[in-house]
Amino acid sequence: LEKKYDKVCEFYKKHKTRIRYVIYGILVTAYLAVVIAACSLNFQRALPLFIITVLAIFFICWDFLIAKYEDRIAAFFSPGKRYLEKQWFWLKWVLYAALIITVICWLIFDTAKQGSRQLISFGGLAMYILLMFIFSKYPTRVAWRPVFSGIGMQFILGLLILRTKVGFDVFNWLGIQIQTFLEYADTGAKFVFGEKYTDHFFAFKVLPIVVFFSTVMSMLYHIGFMQWLVGKVGWIMQIFMGTTPVESLVAAGNIFVGQTESPLLVRPYLPYITKSELHAVMTAGFSTIAGSVLGAYISFGVSASHLLTASVMSAPASLATAKLFWPETEKPTVTLRSGLQMAKSDSKNVLEAASQGASTSILLVANIAVNLISFLALLAFLDSALSWVGNLFDYPQLNFENICAYVFMPFSFMMGVDWEDSFIVGGLLGYKTFFNEFVAYERLSKLIDNREKGGSMYINGVKQYMTVRSEVIATYALCGFANFGSLGLVIGGLTSLAPSKKKEIAGGAFRAMIAGTVACFMTACVAGMLTVAGVEVPCHILLGNAFNSTDFPDNSTELFDCCQQLFT
Repeated sequence: LEKKYDKVCEFYKKHKTRIRYVIYGILVTAYLAVVIAACSLNFQRALPLFIITVLAIFFICWDFLIAKYEDRIAAFFSPGKRYLEKQWFWLKWVLYAALIITVICWLIFDTAKQGSRQLISFGGLAMYILLMFIFSKYPTRVAWRPVFSGIGMQFILGLLILRTKVGFDVFNWLGIQIQTFLEYADTGAKFVFGEKYTDHFFAFKVLPIVVFFSTVMSMLYHIGFMQWLVGKVGWIMQIFMGTTPVESLVAAGNIFVGQTESPLLVRPYLPYITKSELHAVMTAGFSTIAGSVLGAYISFGVSASHLLTASVMSAPASLATAKLFWPETEKPTVTLRSGLQMAKSDSKNVLEAASQGASTSILLVANIAVNLISFLALLAFLDSALSWVGNLFDYPQLNFENICAYVFMPFSFMMGVDWEDSFIVGGLLGYKTFFNEFVAYERLSKLIDNREKGGSMYINGVKQYMTVRSEVIATYALCGFANFGSLGLVIGGLTSLAPSKKKEIAGGAFRAMIAGTVACFMTACVAGMLTVAGVEVPCHILLGNAFNSTDFPDNSTELFDCCQQLFT
C-alpha cells in the first residue's frame, strides 16, 4: 500500500499542472452547464448570473492576452501613440474646445427641459475649481489633464448612473442586493443579543453589519479578488487621468476599503513617493468612505444606490482636487515601468481570513461606538452652553447646528440644494466636518423618515424635512471621511507605514482634508446637475412645491401624473 501511495504521489507531482487544468476544466464545464440550464429555464430570472459570467469570461481572456502578448499589443499601438504625441499640441486645444461647446449645449438643452436649478450646481462646480486653483500650493505648476479628466470621469459616471435607465437600474439593483446581503448580519445579532436586539438599534443592529462586512472584505482580499478589482479601477484612472500608479491604486482602493487600509496595498512604495503623491493618497482617503461603514449608513435608511454612486464618483474627484491643490513639482520614482506589486493577504486559508476580518473589526466597532458616545455628549453640552449664551441676548435657539448652518449655507446652496433647505444641509455639513459623518447621516436619516411619513413640513417655524433633491445632494456631500477626527487617524496610520515621511504627512494632512471636503462637494455638484428627483417626491409634497414655488418647471410630467392621481 505504501509503495502504491508513493507511486500515486509521484505521478501527481509529475503531472500536477495537467491534473489541475483537467479539474479546472471539469468545474468550468459544470458551471457553464448550470448557467445554460438556468438561462433556458427562465432567462429573465438568470439574467444577473448571465451578465456576471460574461464579464468574468471577458476579464479572464483580457488578463490572459495582456500577460502573454503585452509587448506585441504595445508595439501594434506604438505608431498611433507616436502620432498623437506629435500632434498633441493642437489636438488638445481642439478637444478642449469640443468639450466646452458640448457642456454649453448640454446645459442649454437640459435647463430648457429640467429647469434652472441645474445651472446653480454647475456654477458651484466652477466656483470650487476656481477656489482650489486660487489657494493651490503651486498655482503656476498645475497640470490640467488630471483635473479636467477627473471631473470628466466623474461627470460620465454620473451621467451613466443617474440619467440612463440601464445605469440607474444596475446601481439600483446593486443597492438592493447589498441591502439584502447585509440583512444576513441580523442572524448573528439575533443569536448573540436575543430576539429583541432591535430595541437597541444602533448597538445591536448597525454595528454587527460593520463586523459582517469587514469579514467578507477580508475573505475577498485573501482570495485576491479585491487586489484584482482595485488594480483594474486604478489602471483605468491612470490611463485616463495620467496619474501615477501609487496614487491611482490608493484612490481605487478607497472605493472599497478605509483610509488607513488602502495605503497598505502599496505599503512598500510609500517611502519613495513625492509630496504631491502623498497629498493625493491622503486626499483620496478623506473624500471617500469605507465599504464596512457603507452598510451602516444604508441601515440608517439612506439610499444604497446613491451611496454606491457617491463612493465611485468621488475616486476620480479626489485625484482631480489633489492635483489642483498640490500640483506635482518633483519627478515620481515609482512609475508603470518599474512594476507595481500589490500587498497580499497573510492568512493561510479563507477561514483564517474570515476570523481575522471579524477580529480586526473589533477596533473599528469600538472606535465608532466610543466616538459617537463622546461626540453626541459633547454636542449636547455645546448646545446647552450656546443656548445659555443665546438666552442672555434673547436668542435661546442658538446651538451648534445653527452656527454651522450659517457657515456652510453658501456652500450647500452652490451645490444645488434648494434655498429653503440649504440651512439644514449646512448644519449637516458642520456635523460631518467637526464631528463625523456618522452623526451627520444619523440626522439625515431622521429627515428622510419625516418626509416619508408625510407630516407637516413646518412645526413652530422649523422645517421638519427637505425635498428629495436636497436629500440626494446632501447624501453625496456627506459621503467622505473629511473631518477633524480622521485627521489624527490618517497622520498616525500613515506615519506608522512610512516613518521617513512623518514631517511631510503632518504638514500636508490639513490641506488634504480640505481637498477631500471639496472633492465631496464637487461630487454633490455633479449629482445636483444630473439628479432628476421629481419621480421620488410624494404627490402631496410635489403639489405643495408647485403652488408655493415660482421657478417650478411648467412641462413637468410628474405634476401632471399627480393631478391625474388626485382626480382619480
